Amino acid sequence: MTVLLKRAYAPPAVEDGMRVLVDRLWPRGLSKDEARIDIWMKEIAPSTALRRWFNHDPEKWQVFQQKYVKELEGSAALDELRRLARRCRITLLFAARDEQHNNAAVLLGLLKTKTARAVTIEPPPRNGRRKTLPR
Repeated sequence: MTVLLKRAYAPPAVEDGMRVLVDRLWPRGLSKDEARIDIWMKEIAPSTALRRWFNHDPEKWQVFQQKYVKELEGSAALDELRRLARRCRITLLFAARDEQHNNAAVLLGLLKTKTARAVTIEPPPRNGRRKTLPR
């Protein structure tokens, strides 16, 4: 299973595979032609209330992860995303400026586990090298 993360505003690339937007709102100012999104999974995004509460505040990151994972328990959308990730390479697209603290990062952690359980996701180091998440 190969799952990548990428901002929706970054140019599409062949290595992206299936491009899946995992935000509830369409990225501001991005045309559908520019985005080249294959699937828009609005239903997998955090609830509006949770998204507004979090407001991309890194100090709320740990609690956000826990609450978002709880929202996803028993989610048909998460099951569908897992099936898709097993079939082909996918890139989870998000609009947030913060590439470390967003719902796509939480989803990546969940896709690497068997169940929708709380997973603490450490942001990648600032030097650009990513750590491999434990399986």
